[in-house]
Amino acid sequence: MANTSPPNEDTLRGFGFAFSAYFLWGFLPLYLKYVDHIPAVQVVAHRVLWSVPIVGVVLILLGRTKDVRRILRDPKSLAMGAITAALVSVNWGTYVWAIAAERTLDGALGYYMNPIFSIFLASVLLGERLNRLQWGAVALATGAVVVLTIANGSLPWPALVLMLSWGFYAYFKRSLPIGPNQGFLLEVLILTPFALGYVIWLGITGEGTFTPMSADTWLLMGCGVVTAVPLMLYANGAKGLRLATIGIMQYIAPTMIMLVAVFVFDEPFGSARAIAFPMIWAALALYTFAMFRGRKT
Repeated sequence: MANTSPPNEDTLRGFGFAFSAYFLWGFLPLYLKYVDHIPAVQVVAHRVLWSVPIVGVVLILLGRTKDVRRILRDPKSLAMGAITAALVSVNWGTYVWAIAAERTLDGALGYYMNPIFSIFLASVLLGERLNRLQWGAVALATGAVVVLTIANGSLPWPALVLMLSWGFYAYFKRSLPIGPNQGFLLEVLILTPFALGYVIWLGITGEGTFTPMSADTWLLMGCGVVTAVPLMLYANGAKGLRLATIGIMQYIAPTMIMLVAVFVFDEPFGSARAIAFPMIWAALALYTFAMFRGRKT
């Protein structure tokens, strides 16, 4: 069995995978906007169903399906996979709903807060220690999140759900005794019976939008690509980085999401966000500098 324990230091390979994933997630709202007329639960169901063949083919070509078959016979690991599957489905559903409801900035706020929550989990549950530069980055990021939260007047529930679901997903994902891409296949396989049953029920009741050769059909099928590719990249990145580092890098995606919300979706950009935006990028730059300075060559 391959060693899947979390690394003790950051790796350049992990950084590359994670950065690619967050970059793609930053542009995901542009795609999801095209399916905002479809109920969020239905979109999530198709994200699950069309992710299975994509990640399945990749693992078959790489000859890495043996571990998945083993895990499916291990009740303890299967239970952990069910936890991560449930968390990621809640995250997907909330995010899809937020974009359809024109609350994309709420989604960005949730992902801005999530790194702070991840760092909290890293320090409290994993005993990870941060140096002074890293704590400085955390302080800057915390200040930016406070500014954004005050600007909203209250903490929106989509932001809270996104923060908690993704934070705990990242934490429990590291406990799966299986490779990252195999773990993702395990999650969508666990969700497949529920997703398939729901889609079949929609077809029987005539409430589904998946009809032959329609634009919605192609868009729903494409949900598998926009779901599987970045999540597999993230899974590989998470295995090569400390949880604290993954936490600070998560500012990349919400910053891009905020830009899309403001400049493409025409959501308002106030003075508070004009202050928080450079604070967040300063935090990312500071933490990244500390990460590379401490990386062993």
